[in-house]
Amino acid sequence: MAQVSESPSSLEQVAEQLRTHHKKYGRQSGLSLTKIGSLLKQTIAVLFPHHAPTDSADDSLIDRLQSLEGDFHNLVEPLCEDKDVGCTKLLVKGFMSDLPRIAAYASEDAAALYEGDPAAESIDEVILCYPGFFAVVAYRLAHALYKRDVPLLPRMICEYAHQKTGIDIHPGATIGRSLFIDHGTGVVIGETTVIGNNVKIYQGVTLGALRVDREHRAKKRHPTIEDNVVIYAGATILGGETIVGRNSVIGGNVWITRSIPAWSRVMFKPADTDEIIPIQARKQAGQKG
Repeated sequence: MAQVSESPSSLEQVAEQLRTHHKKYGRQSGLSLTKIGSLLKQTIAVLFPHHAPTDSADDSLIDRLQSLEGDFHNLVEPLCEDKDVGCTKLLVKGFMSDLPRIAAYASEDAAALYEGDPAAESIDEVILCYPGFFAVVAYRLAHALYKRDVPLLPRMICEYAHQKTGIDIHPGATIGRSLFIDHGTGVVIGETTVIGNNVKIYQGVTLGALRVDREHRAKKRHPTIEDNVVIYAGATILGGETIVGRNSVIGGNVWITRSIPAWSRVMFKPADTDEIIPIQARKQAGQKG
C-alpha cells in the first residue's frame, strides 16, 4: 500500500476546507428525507384515518390539518426565498385545497387493487399494507406540488416512497385514475410517462427512456400507456414515441421500443424452443452419454 506523505490536518483545517466546498451549493433549504417522511405520513393520515397515529386519536381533523399546514409551511418557506411575496402562503393553501381531490383519486387506486388482487381481503388491508398503494398516494401528493412548480419537494416525496417500497415514480409523470401496482418492487415510471385509466402494472416493470442525454430533457422521453392496459412482471417499455394501445396485455419480460396497437397481446417467445428440455429428460440424456 502506498504511504501517505501528507501530515494529518487539524479539525479546524478540515472544517475550513469543507466550508469552501459547501459554498458552491449556496443556502440550504433544511430539507431532509426524514422530514419529508414525517410530512408524508402526516398527510396520508389526514387522507385515510387508518394511518392516524394513536396518540392523536382525540385530535379533531381540523387540528391535524392545522398541524399539517404549519409543518408544510415550514418546509416550503425556504424554497420560496427570492420569489414573489406570498409565494409560501399561496403554495400551502393551494396544496391543502388539493387534498380532497387526491383522497378521491387514492380511494379509486385502493379499490382497483382490491378488485384486481384476489389475495386482498379488504380495501382496509390495501390501504394499510400494500406498497403499491403507498407509492401511488405519495406520487399523487408529489404530482400536485409538481404542477404548482414547487422545487425539490415533489422529488423528495417520491424518493422517500421509493426507498420504502422499491417503486420509483417520477412526480412529473401523468397518471390517470385507478392505477393498480401489485407487489411493485422494481417498478420504474419516468418523468414524461403518460398512463391512462384502469392500468395494471406488476413488479419489475420499466417505463423508461431510450436515451438519457441531457439535450433530450425538454422532450417526451417515456412511453404512453393507454386505458385498460395490463403490464406483467419484468416488461420494459421505452421511448417517448412508444404508445401501448388501450386494452392491450403486455406479457412478462418483453422489451418494447415501438408502438403497440389497441387490443394487442405481446408475449415473450424464446429464440429456440428446442432448448427447453424437462429436467428428467436431461438427466436421462446425461446418463446415456
